[in-house]
Amino acid sequence: MNSFPEWLVPMAATLTQERFSGPEWIFERKFDGIRLLAYKQGDEVQLFSRNHLPQNLPAVQRAIEQLPPRELILDGEITWRDGGVAYHVFDIMWLDGRNVTELPLEERQSLLAQLPFREPLHRVTVIDEPSPWERAQREGWEGVIAKRRGSTYEHRRSKQWLKMKCELAENFVVGGFTDPQGKRVGLGALLIGYHKDGDFVFAGRIGTGFDTKLLLDLRAELDQLEIPKAPFTKATGLPRLRAHWVAQKIVVKVGFIEWTTHGKLRHPRLLAVVDPATDDHAS
Repeated sequence: MNSFPEWLVPMAATLTQERFSGPEWIFERKFDGIRLLAYKQGDEVQLFSRNHLPQNLPAVQRAIEQLPPRELILDGEITWRDGGVAYHVFDIMWLDGRNVTELPLEERQSLLAQLPFREPLHRVTVIDEPSPWERAQREGWEGVIAKRRGSTYEHRRSKQWLKMKCELAENFVVGGFTDPQGKRVGLGALLIGYHKDGDFVFAGRIGTGFDTKLLLDLRAELDQLEIPKAPFTKATGLPRLRAHWVAQKIVVKVGFIEWTTHGKLRHPRLLAVVDPATDDHAS
């Protein structure tokens, strides 16, 4: 029997802007809460944040004390609702003298399924839908987590877990673009902005969401619109190297996670090219 560990580094998901599904992935809800690791050794239960800081949650502690295993390490997320706490458990790292992090994901889920959870413990369930991120957007979740079937529990940030956060979506005007690099064709990124109080404000660059045909088609159209000077009148952070400027004729719909404190889009991606005649940003 292995000795009970003082600490196991929790696995972290990698943010992705892609939206995909497939038989090699399962999907779970991403909760808007705080990561919580629960360590049970005999009659003692300790709760920690992902940074190994002790947490005081008596209701969760008592519920874990009542679980049958003598030794247990659980991984999950804490949320608060209606004045109470809920612990959404999505993984297990240790069970009665055995480190189970090397087991495939499905086997760890099977071990979790055998634990008799009671309030405020909740087992995170798999979302069995073709487009789980659409449900997340519809129901106001923070997002979804894609987990690769057969994967082990890695003590680091891993691409075996991919988080898809729910997006905001707005229309922006293209004011420029950058040249492609490496094997990319057409263009590197679109430089986009919006109109406010008489200014054309730079909002950021978009480099994802294109296929090859769109990259080439957009470059051909943008070349016809090129102008000698940047059209942005508020241009903090505007790239100058390999940049081209264009007349404000193309409007794009952009998905992004949030606005940064510097007034730029966080993790933007192209959703569509839209008709400027139907968009207020183009006027």
